[in-house]
Amino acid sequence: MPVPLYQAKAEFFRMLGHPVRIRVLELLQDGPKPVRDLLADIDVERSNLSQQLAVLRRSGIVTAVREADTVVYSLAGGDVAELLRAARRILTELIAGQQDLLAELREGESAGASVP
Repeated sequence: MPVPLYQAKAEFFRMLGHPVRIRVLELLQDGPKPVRDLLADIDVERSNLSQQLAVLRRSGIVTAVREADTVVYSLAGGDVAELLRAARRILTELIAGQQDLLAELREGESAGASVP
């Protein structure tokens, strides 16, 4: 029986649900990078990075090519970069909304403090 689309989407987002994986994808938006560059830009152990890269590779969201003595990773397609940009826009709107709410709460505290 085929997996329902909503379940496939949930599994896709679960696969993205790790900070190191998100950081790798962000870094790869600028173009292919060798493992040593990813390691320099992400403060994790080599084994942890390797494990997260393997998850991304198995999912098909990144590709890996061996060049001499190193492995170079790249995004499998431009849609991943667009997804990350969309996530940034959504988070920006959410945070802006929270700041508006916080400002309203602070105004309420000020007004409440001056009332005897």
